[in-house]
Amino acid sequence: MGMTDEVDTKSQPVQAEPKVKDKEVADMDCAEVPDEMESQKKRHLNVVFIGHVDAGKSTTGGQILFLSGQVDDRTIQKYEKEAKDKSRESWYMAYIMDTNEEERVKGKTVEVGRAQFETETTRFTILDAPGHKSYVPNMISGASQADIGVLVISARKGEFETGYERGGQTREHVQLAKTLGVSKLLVVVNKMDDHTVNWSKERYDEIESKMVPFLRSSGYNVKKDVQFLPISGLVGTNMKTRVDKNICPWWNGPCLFEALDSVEIPVRDPKGPYRMPVIDKFKDMGTVVMGKVESGSICEGDSLLVMPNKAPVKVLAVYCDEDKVRRAGPGENLRVRLSGIEEEDISSGFVLSSVVKPIPAVTEFTAQLQILELLENAIFTAGYKAVLHIHSVVEECEIVELLQQIDPKTKKPMKKKVLFVKNGAVVVCRIQVNSLICIEKFSDFPQLGRFTLRTEGKTIAVGKVTDLPSRSSA
Repeated sequence: MGMTDEVDTKSQPVQAEPKVKDKEVADMDCAEVPDEMESQKKRHLNVVFIGHVDAGKSTTGGQILFLSGQVDDRTIQKYEKEAKDKSRESWYMAYIMDTNEEERVKGKTVEVGRAQFETETTRFTILDAPGHKSYVPNMISGASQADIGVLVISARKGEFETGYERGGQTREHVQLAKTLGVSKLLVVVNKMDDHTVNWSKERYDEIESKMVPFLRSSGYNVKKDVQFLPISGLVGTNMKTRVDKNICPWWNGPCLFEALDSVEIPVRDPKGPYRMPVIDKFKDMGTVVMGKVESGSICEGDSLLVMPNKAPVKVLAVYCDEDKVRRAGPGENLRVRLSGIEEEDISSGFVLSSVVKPIPAVTEFTAQLQILELLENAIFTAGYKAVLHIHSVVEECEIVELLQQIDPKTKKPMKKKVLFVKNGAVVVCRIQVNSLICIEKFSDFPQLGRFTLRTEGKTIAVGKVTDLPSRSSA
């Protein structure tokens, strides 16, 4: 890291001048921040690739990195040879995203892979979420950090159907993505070059017509927030440049890079109270925590709290991607080196929080839930137990009381007392957890107030926090 620090100090006088004019940054204690020049120019977005296990997420991610110059030909040739040796020829692009041995042998992405690329206007971080059923919790941690989702669907005969039918991952991922706050979706119909498809408009239209009602029922405004486009991840067609009319005469829309570039970005508050849920931690010359800033800004030298254990800490260094920065704002994925706390005293799900307005820490809360699909013969009633996933928190929970059922048509509470509900119901209830968790009301901080409930590896409900007990909070 010594290298970057040196460069920073040299470039400081040159870039400090114009920065002060930028009121927002000038207001901060670290006004003359040199390294933000670049990030101010380009917005930053987290993209999560979701979809069924064989839809081609890693391959598409790998191809993007190759096309945007993040991976050179030599590396690709090495991967091609490796894939051939394992007689998995079409997987070589995926190797760029799948870096550990378990993933290459299985051809599945387990950890949420991470990689950066840039287009004309935007810096992107790709979060490659696993698609296999037993890996859905990893997908949750990936999607909870994402701003936009790229839903990869295989057009190959039989593969779209498998992913889409009940029990297929396409459905579950879309519902999860929506709950986890992925408000914009690019639906990428992949493998259009496959011999069973041959860039057929009929097949593309069939997939679109089946997906649209389902996306609507998952809460997406299809006209405003969803865009469909055809690609081939393996050969890179319609990704960086528009598809050739000779290959696909009927497509007049954008290519993938153009579509990504034009996505409207959600607004976050750089002046709000600081909130960074911790997704990972390790020791490196102090305690280092990783996470995405959901609100507020952080500067080297800041005093913050680690919640829920109210540990006061000092910020020693901030790293954005691989670079050391003096200050970082909302939406950035950071590694933050802290003093004042041991690594073993932090768990994922803890939140790095401002001292003046710390995040509430609670053991129970009120929520509005939508029941998606309960396990066979299960009824949802007081005493129901599940696993709660909210930002980076994973905790066992129990429903202590059903307060009221909401009429899906009028969105108003129904009069009759509710003792149990079935699939599809919307219900307000009280939820309890065993240990303190850091959450916010959905109306205050959507990203820290929406959650999923899972039982036996299956998402049974999605919800939002509507109320916290008044004594919650630091």
